[in-house]
Amino acid sequence: MSMMMFLNLPVTDLERSKKFYVDLGFEVNPQFTDDSAACIVLDDGHLYVMLLTHDSYARFTSKSIVDSTTASEGIFSISADDRAGVDALADRALAVGGSFSYEPQDMGFMYSRSFQDPDGHLWESVHMDLSAVPQHLPELPNAAEGSVSPPR
Repeated sequence: MSMMMFLNLPVTDLERSKKFYVDLGFEVNPQFTDDSAACIVLDDGHLYVMLLTHDSYARFTSKSIVDSTTASEGIFSISADDRAGVDALADRALAVGGSFSYEPQDMGFMYSRSFQDPDGHLWESVHMDLSAVPQHLPELPNAAEGSVSPPR
């Protein structure tokens, strides 16, 4: 049995957010889309992003909604076939309303670029060459210590 994953994200402006993801090249599944939610198809049959108005999102949790423009709730990574694919998605995100997050990270075997959607949710486009992964992973940069370039 194959599994499906739905990533639920609260958004402040559903139409703006929906447009951002469509402009990135993803499709909307109308079956699960209305005036309080939009289902964005990342990988048909497997991976979806549910954009939910705050009222709609609040029906699923008693926890407060994180202000993703000032706090991190997670980093959501989308794989690309190659480095050019990483750059293409990140460049497209910046061109259609996303914002810069961090400088590209190049570890040789892994290359990534980060961006934020209009609500500040952190996304990363990443390519990993599994055949080149070292036996012992190198130490990763630490944003809290200033070794990762902060947002511009």
